[in-house]
Amino acid sequence: MSDTTAVPTHCPYCALQCGMSLRPTGAPGLPAEVVERTDFPVNRGALCGKGRTAPAVLSSRVRLTEPLVRNPDTGVLAPASWEEALAAVADGLRRTRADHGPDAVGVFGGGGLTNEKAYSLGKFARVVLGTSQIDYNGRFCMSSAAAAHQRAFGLDRGLPFPLEDVPRTGCVILVGSNLAETMPPALRYLTELKENGGRLIVVDPRRTRTAEQADLHLAPRPGTDLALALGLLHLVVAEGRVDEEFVRERTGGWEAARAGAMSHWPEQVERITGVPVPLLREAVAMFCDADSGMVLTARGPEQQSKGTDTVGAWINLCLATGRAGRPLSGYGCLTGQGNGQGGREHGQKADQLPGYRKLDDPAARAHVAGVWGVAPESLPGPGRSAYELLDALGGDVRALLVMASNPVVSAPRAAHVEERLRSLGFLAVADVVLSETAALADVVLPVTQWAEETGTMTNLEGRVLLRRRALDPPAGVRSDLEVLHGLAELLGDGNGSEKGFPTDPEEVFEELRRASAGGPADYSGIDYRRVEEEQGVFWPCPAAPEGAGPHPGTPRLFLDRFATADGRARFVPVTHRAAAEETDAEYPVVLTTGRVVAHYQSGAQTRRVDELNAAAPGPFVELHPRLAERIGVAEGERITVVSRRGRAVAPARITASIRPDTVFMPFHWAGEGRANTLVNPALDPISRMPEFKVCAVRLERAGDAATSG
Repeated sequence: MSDTTAVPTHCPYCALQCGMSLRPTGAPGLPAEVVERTDFPVNRGALCGKGRTAPAVLSSRVRLTEPLVRNPDTGVLAPASWEEALAAVADGLRRTRADHGPDAVGVFGGGGLTNEKAYSLGKFARVVLGTSQIDYNGRFCMSSAAAAHQRAFGLDRGLPFPLEDVPRTGCVILVGSNLAETMPPALRYLTELKENGGRLIVVDPRRTRTAEQADLHLAPRPGTDLALALGLLHLVVAEGRVDEEFVRERTGGWEAARAGAMSHWPEQVERITGVPVPLLREAVAMFCDADSGMVLTARGPEQQSKGTDTVGAWINLCLATGRAGRPLSGYGCLTGQGNGQGGREHGQKADQLPGYRKLDDPAARAHVAGVWGVAPESLPGPGRSAYELLDALGGDVRALLVMASNPVVSAPRAAHVEERLRSLGFLAVADVVLSETAALADVVLPVTQWAEETGTMTNLEGRVLLRRRALDPPAGVRSDLEVLHGLAELLGDGNGSEKGFPTDPEEVFEELRRASAGGPADYSGIDYRRVEEEQGVFWPCPAAPEGAGPHPGTPRLFLDRFATADGRARFVPVTHRAAAEETDAEYPVVLTTGRVVAHYQSGAQTRRVDELNAAAPGPFVELHPRLAERIGVAEGERITVVSRRGRAVAPARITASIRPDTVFMPFHWAGEGRANTLVNPALDPISRMPEFKVCAVRLERAGDAATSG
C-alpha cells in the first residue's frame, strides 16, 4: 500500500535506515501509522516488526512530555517548567566548572542522534563547556572496525559499496552477524546472493536463523575469530591462492602479515577455535574459487579486547586474495546504530572533529575553529573513550550531560557504571522516555522523536539520508537542538554563544557542510535538496569547483586507489592472543551477548511496545542440552549466571544451536536479567572497545549456592 498524503521518512532504529512513510492519525494512543514506501532502494518497502510498530512510542502514554527536576528535599523527580529545568542544568554545569575545571564536566552522546545533533553536541562540549570529556555509545558499536578501516585503507566508512552489490558478488563471508534478527530487511540480499549462484559462509558460535541460510557454517569458540581468520590466510598462502599481482600493485606490508599468518597452522587453529581443518579448507576453496568476494563483519569479532586486530586479520584475507578495491569485492562492517556512522564523523567522539578530522591535527583544529569562530588553541584536546569516561564519573568527572543513551543497561560492567552515575554531583539526561539512566538524573529533559523533527542520518552504506518531520511534538517537548541553544544562552553569560547553536536543522547542516569540507568525511557537496531528490547521497561528496557540475557522491570507494598517502592498502601484521578473561575451574563457561529480533539496543523504546514485548517478554539464557543436563536445569527454569563482576538471573532456553561450552544472553533488559552486568570492560588498546562478546561465567540454578557449569 502507498499513500501520497503520507510523509516519506526513515525508520528510527538500525543503520539500514529503512524507508517508510508516516500518515498522521490524530489518535493519542497511536499518533501515526506506517505506510509502505517501496521507492527507497535499501529496503524496497520491507520492514521488521520494530519498524512497523515504531509509531507506538510516539504516544504520550509511554513517553516524557514535560521536564522533571529532582526535589532536593524529597529526592523525587517532579514536573517543572522548561525555564526551571534549563536553569537547573546550566547551574549544575556552571558550578562544576567553577569548582573543578572544565574537564570535570562530561558529555555522553548517542549513535541515534541525527548528524545535526551530533555535530552540535560536539561543538557545545568543546566551545561552550570547554571540556575534552565527550564520547558516545557508538564507541560500543563499531569502533574496532573503524580503527581497522583506518589502518588498512586510510578511511573508515562502514560499507565501501552499496548493499545492492552484495547479491552480485561470488561469495560472502559473514562474521559475527545475525542479520535475520538484527536487520531482517537486509536478509533479502543474502537470499538474492544465493539465488544468483553466490555462496554464503557464516561465522558464528550459534547456529542462528542467519547461519541456517549458509552454505557453510563455522562455529568458533567466542573470542577466537582472530585465530580463525589467520588460519584461513595461512591456507590461502599454503595452497597458492594469493593474488600476487594485486598484492604487488596495490598493497604494502605483505611480507610481515604473511609471516604472522604462517605461524598459525590449521591444526593449531582447530585446537584454538574448535573449527575442524576440513571446514577451514572448504571455506578457503569456496571464497577463492568465486570470481569476487566480500567479508562483512559485525559486533561478534569487533566487540573484543582484540577487535581491531581481529578485523584487521579479515581485511588481510581480503587483500591477499584481491578481494578489495575491485567491483563487487571488499571488506565491510555492518554498522549497528541508526546513525552510528554519521554519529562518529562529526565530533561527538573523544578524538574527532567534524568531517572525521583528528582532534590532535593542527590543520584540522584550525579549519574547524575558523568555522566556529574561535581560536584553535581554545579547543580542548582528545578526551576519554566511552567506558573510561563512565568509569571516571564521581572522580575526575563530577557532572554529566547525557543525550540519547542509556548506559545503565548498555554499558559493560553495568552495575559499576550505574554506581558511578549515582556518585555524580550532577546528572542531566535528555531523552524521549524515562530510561533507567534518566531515572537517576537530577534533571530530565523530554525531547522530540524521529517523526517530529527533520534531520539527516548516514546509514551503513555511507548514504546520507533525510528524515522528515511528519508530526507536531506534544506540548512540553523540545528538540535537542533547542536544548543546546537554550543551554548555550544560559552558559554564555550574555556573550551571544547561543547564536552558534541554531535550532533549525537545515541551518545546522549548512554549517556542518563547511566544517566537514576537505575532511575525510566531506559532506560539503551535499544539501537537503540533493538528499531528497537522489534518495540519499554517498560521502565523500566535496563541493564542486566554480563552474563545474555537482560531485556525484561516492557509492563505491577504493576502485582506483585507497585513501592512504601512497594510494596502497596496508597489510597489518597481527597474531592471535587470548581473550582478556579465559575460562577456568571457577568460571568454566563462555558468555556471549547479542540482540533478538523484537528489541533494539538497551530496549528503552522497544520495551514500551506491547506487540514487541509479547514477542520477547524478557531476558533468557541460551544453553546447549549437554550443558543443561550437566547443571540439572530444565527448559524455562531460572538460571543464575555469575561472572567476576556480578550476577544475572533469567530463564533457561535449551537448544542444540549453540556450542556446549557457551551460553548466550540478549542485552535489552535492566534488572536482575541485565546481561551487561556480567561482561568484561577490558578495552581494545587501539579502538577502546570493551570486550562485550566473551567473558568467563559459571551457572547456578536460581537459589542454589553454587552449581558448577
